[in-house]
Amino acid sequence: MPPLAAAIALSVLGSLGGLLIAAALLLVPERARLRIVPWLVSYAVGTLLGAALLAILPQVLTELDPSIALGVLLAGIITFFVLETLVVWRHCHTDECAVHGVTVSVVLVGDAFHNFVDGAVIGASVMTSTALGISSALAVAAHEIPQEVGDFAILLHAGYGRGKAVGLNLLSGTSAIVGAAAAALAFEVVPSLAPYFLAFTAASFLYVAMADLMPDLHRGTTGGSALRQILLVLAGILSIVAL
Repeated sequence: MPPLAAAIALSVLGSLGGLLIAAALLLVPERARLRIVPWLVSYAVGTLLGAALLAILPQVLTELDPSIALGVLLAGIITFFVLETLVVWRHCHTDECAVHGVTVSVVLVGDAFHNFVDGAVIGASVMTSTALGISSALAVAAHEIPQEVGDFAILLHAGYGRGKAVGLNLLSGTSAIVGAAAAALAFEVVPSLAPYFLAFTAASFLYVAMADLMPDLHRGTTGGSALRQILLVLAGILSIVAL
């Protein structure tokens, strides 16, 4: 399969696939959904950490000097901290969270930007290798599911019906396809930029896992026993290793 087609296909499976699964969870009784989402958050932590540290960074370090690679990684972490501070890059994984007070337009713009970046991540990964693209798509899908559950909760909290909430999230999710195509085309023209972007990608995965998801697990805001959390985190890591 041509790299561009592979990038688009994996972006659909990764970003939009996660969104559709999250939409299906709206049909699940609330009590069951409140049990399932914490499991998904724990699994997402493992896939994000595994993809960043076992798949993406080792590839980057074969192409860039370690000091440069880690410098880009650090710059990426600072960038995502600033974006989250500005409420452009924010995460909600429960039916109640601080960002519920944000206007719906800000949520949708932020989600579209987030999905564009996720698509670009997959596109850049595919241009390096198909296996890396699959690992990145799995990590994106795993963290998109609880993320989109939170987005749906925000829209429902604002008074939108389920059908409209799903439609708006699907619309913002299409930016992932644009991001994947743009990255694949850009890095086909200038392949030397790909390792820098992949280092930035690793920063986004690490930031989401360690600054957003792990604190939720530690505070108990997503529920679940410590043993189950650890096992699901390990399952996420092993999924990346298996790929």
